[in-house]
Amino acid sequence: MSLMKSALLGSALVLASGPVLAQQEQFITIGTGGQTGVYYVVGQSICRLVNRETSEHGLRCTAPSTGGSIANINAIKAGDMTMGVAQSDWQFHAYNGTSDYEGDPFPELRSIFAVHPEPFTVVARADSGVTTFEELAGKRVNVGNPGSGSRGTFEVVLEAKGMSMSDFALVSELRPAEQSAALGDNQVDAISYTVGHPNGSIQEATSTVDARLVTVAGEAIDRLVEENPYYAKVTIPGGMYAGNDQDTETFGVLATFVTSADVPEETVYQVVRAVFENFDRFKQLHPAFETLEPETMISEGLSAPLHDGAARYYRERGWID
Repeated sequence: MSLMKSALLGSALVLASGPVLAQQEQFITIGTGGQTGVYYVVGQSICRLVNRETSEHGLRCTAPSTGGSIANINAIKAGDMTMGVAQSDWQFHAYNGTSDYEGDPFPELRSIFAVHPEPFTVVARADSGVTTFEELAGKRVNVGNPGSGSRGTFEVVLEAKGMSMSDFALVSELRPAEQSAALGDNQVDAISYTVGHPNGSIQEATSTVDARLVTVAGEAIDRLVEENPYYAKVTIPGGMYAGNDQDTETFGVLATFVTSADVPEETVYQVVRAVFENFDRFKQLHPAFETLEPETMISEGLSAPLHDGAARYYRERGWID
């Protein structure tokens, strides 16, 4: 074969292979939350690990900021997101068709793994005099943006304590990235956030104005925890935020990583593999991840069945039968 023919053949092969390789690349999208929250870090961290090996598995991952838990589950259900982060309580409700999902269950919802604990956190300006949840009555309160797990959990606490939105002097629906500034500017007396700690939004709120973490406890919370397996009592350690040297009693959920049964097994397998084959690196990406252990991540807070791709990897590691 002449040198020219050889070169032409080589060029033809390169041209032919380009579109083929492009078709093999698969884009996946992970729903997260506000950019100041740990959900956003979870999604970005998973994508960082997945994208390090795109040349091997063909997956290209993005993790945009979203409205949070409920918005992520709804987007997965609609096929607009591949995977997402969601509170363990909203995973339960979506799969079982309860609470906001009553009459509209999502039986195709699948668990991948759990991540960090998320205490239900209320922060109030010190000059408001609020130290307990009940004392929010008559105050200006940011209850969270619609579609977020934080907003949903706030509504659960209201119902449990026999309160309603009408008990507040003002109800605002700001996103996490906006609410700390509103607290500092005296536009609201208190803000709420179901989130892993330490958290940038809570740090901003407590460092820009004299503010206190609020106790969320009592018989109503005791009953919530007793009756719902996805809740647990949580203590936010003192000293984590400025002006809050004492422990704060509240309750919380787990952040969980979920998808749909419609997502291919190999896709989920490769995402899970990327996380656990680089687990030490993953744990270093946020302080909330430091105490994570695979054994608890694949068992706690998961109401929906494991996705086949996740289960396949866990069996290979000998973590499940």
